[in-house]
Amino acid sequence: MTTPNLDEVQLGTPDLEALGNPLRSTHAPRILLLHGSLRSTSYSRLANEEAARILQKLGCETRVFDPSGLPLPDDAEPSHPKVVELRDLVTWSEGMVWCSPERHGSMTGIMKAQIDWIPLSLGAVRPTQGKTLALMQVSGGSQSFNAVNQMRVLGRWMRCLTIPNQSSVAKAFLEFDGDGRMKPSAYYNRIVDVMEELTRFTLLTRDLKDHLTDRYSERVESAAELSKRVNQKSI
Repeated sequence: MTTPNLDEVQLGTPDLEALGNPLRSTHAPRILLLHGSLRSTSYSRLANEEAARILQKLGCETRVFDPSGLPLPDDAEPSHPKVVELRDLVTWSEGMVWCSPERHGSMTGIMKAQIDWIPLSLGAVRPTQGKTLALMQVSGGSQSFNAVNQMRVLGRWMRCLTIPNQSSVAKAFLEFDGDGRMKPSAYYNRIVDVMEELTRFTLLTRDLKDHLTDRYSERVESAAELSKRVNQKSI
């Protein structure tokens, strides 16, 4: 078996012994929650707040980003205070929850704007790569999965470890009481399922994300760049 195009020096054979004890972190898992509506009664926000309560019961530390005041992508500088706040929260987090209403058969522009402001890299740091992600949506009508399916594509593009489970709450206006709390239901139980899975995936992968996202193609490119730099004849 010959592989003439393969740089075997850069080939990363899994070395389990080198990992030692991979589960080193002892602090609470850090979860950021993003919602996709600015309405005073935002069911995506209420669903996220319910999810945050569940996550806290599971031992997580949670923060919720308020998208009010966030400018449209390319309509402000990255130094805008709301952009800085969002990016700092993403950097802080070890996992995320994205919850959007479905509008015109897709996620909302508010949800997409938040995701678009999150860069794939900040200098040498990739703020989303290897971090866990859970997806939820709320609908005004019958149950749909359009928004979560779209966000799953974006999560993959952002190199997140998007968990298999997801939540879609139909007729959301019937699922919350006057105090904004979610009523007992199969929809509520599904959110609990998703938050349990997110917590487990975060605990199991947060100390391994650099190992899980280490890529042959990037090692080869980096090796070539290093060779070019150290072997240049003049500076």
